[in-house]
Amino acid sequence: MGAQVIAIANQKGGVGKTTTTLTLGAALARMGKRVLVMDLDPHANASVHLTHYPEMQEATAYDLFQAESVDQALWTRVLKIGGTCGFDFVVGHIRLSELEVDLKDRQGKGLILLEALEAMRARYDYVLLDCPPHVGILLVNALVAADMVLIPIQTDFLALYGIRLLFDTIRLLNRVLPRPVRYVALPTMYDQRTAACRRILRLMRDKLGDRVLETVIHFDTKFRESSACGKVVFEVDEKARGAVEYMQLAKEILRYENA
Repeated sequence: MGAQVIAIANQKGGVGKTTTTLTLGAALARMGKRVLVMDLDPHANASVHLTHYPEMQEATAYDLFQAESVDQALWTRVLKIGGTCGFDFVVGHIRLSELEVDLKDRQGKGLILLEALEAMRARYDYVLLDCPPHVGILLVNALVAADMVLIPIQTDFLALYGIRLLFDTIRLLNRVLPRPVRYVALPTMYDQRTAACRRILRLMRDKLGDRVLETVIHFDTKFRESSACGKVVFEVDEKARGAVEYMQLAKEILRYENA
């Protein structure tokens, strides 16, 4: 069967999408899984977080989308192998924002990533996609390639309202895809001391039911600290609340996949 592809997506920025992608990738790697993380966001936040500066790379995710066909030689140029986080990585690039125009007339442009990943599925247990925050060719490619969409949702009213856009996109794709896109929601940036956060979490569970994961990611300053160091939270403090919760998330994802 090969790798499970998980797209981490939300059309609202600042909800913990990149933190979730990198920390979940590191958590799965710590559990002995072979993991590939791909930065598909033109802002390249995940890449910069890990100090892989796009302008200094021989090849990036942009090259995978530009190629007529993706072979092992191109993957070899694009992949960053290993690293202290324990996963392989594909760097993003600001030029990913040009793909709407570049691929305008290309046949099957929504299947480019799915087809490119075929060559890599046997090599990994999980492929995590850090998606851009807007609907377009990149997000469509990620959703089409994904076995599951993981939606980090900040426990905040505006963030909850914003996911309607993503659900609309998923519903639209489900009309044409051979199998429906599965999705789960991850509550993030939770502060149990505030009544608003508690109310939004209850609302999420009421509205989305068992689509909301059991794991809740609390607000933790260690995430900001690790980002400033170019690391994931496990490298700064593996006993930090955020580190423990992302390990719980990794275990829950494994249970979900095996259910």
